[in-house]
Amino acid sequence: MSTENREHRLGLVTGATGYVGSHVVAELLERGWAVRTLSRSRDKALSMTWGDRVVPPGARATPGRVEVIEGDASRKDDVQRALSGADAAWYLLHSMSSGEDFMEDEKRMAEAFGSAAREEGVGRIVFLGGLHPEGEDLSEHLASRVAVGEILMNSGVPTAALQAGVVLGDKSSSFQMLRHLSERLPGAIGPAWIKHRITPISVRDAVFYLASAADLPADQNRTFDIGGPDTLPYIDMMKRYATTWGKIPRVVVTAPVTTPNLASYWISGVTGVNRSLISPLISSLLHDTVLKERDLEALVGTPPGGNQSFEDAVRDAVGRSETRRWTKVFTGVSVGVGACAVVGSVLTQPKNAWYKSLDLPSWQPPALAFPLVWTALYADIAATNALAIADLAESGDRPSARKHVAALAANLALNAGWCGMFFRSRKPALSTLWAAGLTASSVDLVRRVHRTAPERGFLLAPYAAWTGFATVLNAAIARRNRP
Repeated sequence: MSTENREHRLGLVTGATGYVGSHVVAELLERGWAVRTLSRSRDKALSMTWGDRVVPPGARATPGRVEVIEGDASRKDDVQRALSGADAAWYLLHSMSSGEDFMEDEKRMAEAFGSAAREEGVGRIVFLGGLHPEGEDLSEHLASRVAVGEILMNSGVPTAALQAGVVLGDKSSSFQMLRHLSERLPGAIGPAWIKHRITPISVRDAVFYLASAADLPADQNRTFDIGGPDTLPYIDMMKRYATTWGKIPRVVVTAPVTTPNLASYWISGVTGVNRSLISPLISSLLHDTVLKERDLEALVGTPPGGNQSFEDAVRDAVGRSETRRWTKVFTGVSVGVGACAVVGSVLTQPKNAWYKSLDLPSWQPPALAFPLVWTALYADIAATNALAIADLAESGDRPSARKHVAALAANLALNAGWCGMFFRSRKPALSTLWAAGLTASSVDLVRRVHRTAPERGFLLAPYAAWTGFATVLNAAIARRNRP
């Protein structure tokens, strides 16, 4: 097709406000396409990097501009309206939900889209699915991707069903998971899938192939594997990421008993990526996702300079981000928590005559329990709060990060101060009020940590529970030892 004709083509992009979809829109605009998007929210479309190219409501897209159709991809009339007059359509929709009806909903939506595209005379559908092995029972999400691709290829509209593995890009959930696991864990016991082989691809290259697939001849109705030059186990991706940024070698061993569901909890806690996104990501890693052919490259060429290596893709994805932020934050928080522990220990005097003279309740834990519990809790406080602060800073929400630091500092001051208030002032009633303040502060910390990742809030909850118990114990001692 000539350059002149290409400049006047209209492309519909679904999933345009998603990570890959937003990049596809930007690429098509650079190539001179007129772009239309089907989005639930016009405001969200306007917030994209190409938002300044969106035409006013009711206006038609022209080359280099974007027309936003507000609608729902599950409603046939909205899909029909969006596809009207389109030369090509990019189907980049995929639900991260689960359940009995998940796959059926995905199939119905794909069938409706393919039918509408055929009725509207669309010349090409481009779909992005996942690399997968042949002859194996696939996970629910990966099987759904395969089924959707087959439905679109059987729709009567020439379809290029591109199949990719892990996409390496700054806002890619799979890359964020890889990055934070590699940066934040000096070592780990991982599930068996970390040894499965993967052919990753940079977002730059994936978008190049997605956009270029529109130029395929009409007789090309098939799947195409896309990937970078490297195929390696996930564990090696973690190690090579660490090496790329000069970090100490990561030691990772596998534990076959670790289930994907269990893994999703601790991975979400470490990385801050929502568990609803991690579960399908892990599902795709339960198999070898290896590129088996490069036929698309022979038909449309490769990106300028060729496919990016793993290291180059990682460097582009990280960009100007602070790769040592986690180390700095964790060190700072650990020093603060450690200082609190030291001050509290110095102020605690369980062997003085005054304390020995107190009438203590029978349900008070044995003396040995306190140092054991507090050691575990201090480690918990340091890890969960450092993760929360690092995520807030990385997201660009520095005001919230500073507020969290201030809340943590106040909590640690209350924590260490209570020891002095109880053992040095020898006023149990007053120290009960202090303990109540510490409990309120601890509950607030749990709330703040929970907002960054529910799993972290769950891990920090024992700290709030213990300070609450300490308040009740302090109050009981105060009552039993009134003058």
